[in-house]
Amino acid sequence: MTEPLRGVLSALPTPFDQHGEIDENGLRTLVDRAVEGGVHGVVACGSTGEFSAMSSDERRRVVEIVVDQAARRVPVVAQTGATTTAEAIRLSRHAEAAGADVLMTVTPYYEPLSLEETLTYLRQVAGSVSVPVMLYNLPVATGVDLSPATVGALAREVENIQYIKNTTVDMAQSAALIHHHADVISTFLGWDSLLLSAVTEGAAGVMAGTANLVPRELVAVYDAVIAGDLAKARELWAPVFPLVNACLDEPFVSAIKAVLNATGVPVGVPRSPVAPLSSEATARLVALVPQNQPALVL
Repeated sequence: MTEPLRGVLSALPTPFDQHGEIDENGLRTLVDRAVEGGVHGVVACGSTGEFSAMSSDERRRVVEIVVDQAARRVPVVAQTGATTTAEAIRLSRHAEAAGADVLMTVTPYYEPLSLEETLTYLRQVAGSVSVPVMLYNLPVATGVDLSPATVGALAREVENIQYIKNTTVDMAQSAALIHHHADVISTFLGWDSLLLSAVTEGAAGVMAGTANLVPRELVAVYDAVIAGDLAKARELWAPVFPLVNACLDEPFVSAIKAVLNATGVPVGVPRSPVAPLSSEATARLVALVPQNQPALVL
């Protein structure tokens, strides 16, 4: 990857077959749909990809498939964070060797760490590879919220920490990252409904699970902002926002998979114990899919 990461990054779900195993052909189809939809990058084994429900071997295989299918058409971000430093390093080194362009590292989850423990983990994982690293700030799952000042200091200390995915509804926090630390780290928003706000504010882009549903529409909004046409961006965003926002009001992975399945893109259901979305909720979401979406079969 020669250019800095930017734009709309599609957080890929992981398709499972009827036996609950990784559906390789389905995953390759999702990568192709994302690329054909114009997204600027794809993400393997993120939260939308159900990484926490997969074994380490499965995570490695997903990264290998996504890198192979992307075939350098767009950058690949591989989420390699884990509950232990040693496992995160193993996954990170594998993803780097497999050809991932950027590694995204969620901080350990389940048992909240102190800030210093979290920073030690991030330093050690980033230091184990040479490719760019994206911090993954997900306080709702990790119990640790990385402040803009902490992120800026860490990026100035560790050279290959170059990006952050900030998954929070706190736009003020993201704005502080953008305005105070853009010289050392590029900010991506991980909350889909903040796409227009984030890019208008100057974020490098967004990482969106809903890009699997409406890739062209989200890219068009981003492009309009970058072109300086805010009126056009708002016009394009208006018909897309209801679907994006409604997906966030449901269990997110279940919502993304339900809409894909219902619109002709089989991805299976989430791994148990996460339940599939109800037929009633699925119908409500499908009704919000823009009718001019050529990437979907309605």
